[in-house]
Amino acid sequence: MSLPPAPALLFLALLFLATVAAMEGFAYIMHRWVMHGPGWFLHASHHRPRTGRWEANDLYFVIFALPSILLLLGGVQWGWGGWATAVGAGIAAYGAIYLGFHDIIVHRRVDHRYVARGRYMKRIVQAHRLHHAVETKAHCVSFGFLIAPRPEALKRELTRRGRAGIRPAIEREIA
Repeated sequence: MSLPPAPALLFLALLFLATVAAMEGFAYIMHRWVMHGPGWFLHASHHRPRTGRWEANDLYFVIFALPSILLLLGGVQWGWGGWATAVGAGIAAYGAIYLGFHDIIVHRRVDHRYVARGRYMKRIVQAHRLHHAVETKAHCVSFGFLIAPRPEALKRELTRRGRAGIRPAIEREIA
């Protein structure tokens, strides 16, 4: 097996990076209109305290991995071409980034001592915590993850919405 020519490799690398970037938009859409819509029956578990190692919301990780697996198999085993491998790898890379930020850093599903100190990391962590301040599927703010609005803007929006659905203990922290 020989490597594709340099322009083809460059195209595949750019396709991979574009896929990783596009996944943030896809994640926003799925989180805002599916998970906080008809898919709330799974996602609701993520807005309540976890009682075990797993929650129903974890099924979304499996669901969103399926296109990546299919594209990787298609590109590597079934002859669909390098584009399928690049897109499948891009989806998988976004999933790995999301897992690291969301499940490990923000929700601490793995013990660690990391504390967000940089402006960007503090911003995404705080934005996600403000998202979780609301227990219901309605009235939430900040549905993206790697691109997050400023926490001050999110707090203003929660206030504008009358603080509907906010947990009582969180209410004092937001004020």
